[in-house]
This record gives sequence, structure tokens and C-alpha cells, in this order.
Amino acid sequence: MSHPPQTEGQADPIGWFLYVVRCGDGSLYTGITTDVARRVEEHNAGPKGARYTRARRPVKLAKSWDFDGRSAASKAEYAFKALTRSEKIAVMGGRAPPPWG
Repeated sequence: MSHPPQTEGQADPIGWFLYVVRCGDGSLYTGITTDVARRVEEHNAGPKGARYTRARRPVKLAKSWDFDGRSAASKAEYAFKALTRSEKIAVMGGRAPPPWG
């Protein structure tokens, strides 16, 4: 898919997502992408999946959130990764507010 070129300071025209997958061993993996379904498939099948998930297949999508650009998604990922496992599970289940507001 081709996107128009951006100039410096221009907003990212592509929607970005923060996603969490549950690995085959029960652990959680968090990342950002513009296409959640494609990324989960890559984690399960291809060499483009993260090294962490390659050894823990299969992975299943647990939760995703959409953001208005890569920067916002990256900041949310950083905040989410700082949580404990139990806090992450509470956020994913809607029992706690997300750390990005």
C-alpha cells in the first residue's frame, strides 16, 4: 500500500494500533502496528514475527487500541509496558483505565 509523502511536522495519515497478544506459554507481548491482523499472522507464521513470539507460538490477539499516529501509539506502548502483568490484565479487561488517559 502506498501512502502520500509526508513533510516534516505533518501528522501521520495512517491509523496506528497498540496491540497485545497472548503467547502459547501464557505470556503477553505488546507492540504497535498499522494492521493488527497482519501483524498477528506474522507473529504466528513468518520470520517477521518478533524473536520473543517465535519461540512461544501460537499467539492470539488479546486486545488492541487505536491511536491517531505512530507517536501516540508509541507513547501508549511505553506506558503499557511499564505496568505489572496484573495491571495489564486489568486494563485489557476494562477493570482499570489505560495508563495513557
